[in-house]
Amino acid sequence: MSDVSGTERYLRLTVELTVEVQDLAALQTAALKEINHPDADLDDDERKEQAELVSADDTGASALQWLIEPDHVLGLIEHVDQIEPREAVLGVEPSDGPSDEDEDDDHADHDHAGHDHRH
Repeated sequence: MSDVSGTERYLRLTVELTVEVQDLAALQTAALKEINHPDADLDDDERKEQAELVSADDTGASALQWLIEPDHVLGLIEHVDQIEPREAVLGVEPSDGPSDEDEDDDHADHDHAGHDHRH
């Protein structure tokens, strides 16, 4: 739903999330299931290439990229349905773990009363 008056507003969300991979094999299996799903917009060569990338990546980053959809990120914004995703760029890379800042903060600045965003 676009504003036809020419006053469209765009907001770019930047989310940094560090996750711990507790079961790499399960993560890769879930990604391979997504790659091989009939609705995936891939031809046979692309499926094979992506499956090899996921299987060879011992960080889990390639697998995780297959499991995050832009609509999932919009789920972080509660009680608002007047927004529509227009562009999504997702980057997943290995990390050395939570930064010291994350550990000290322990989400104190990000939790809202009655809403727990930790899953």
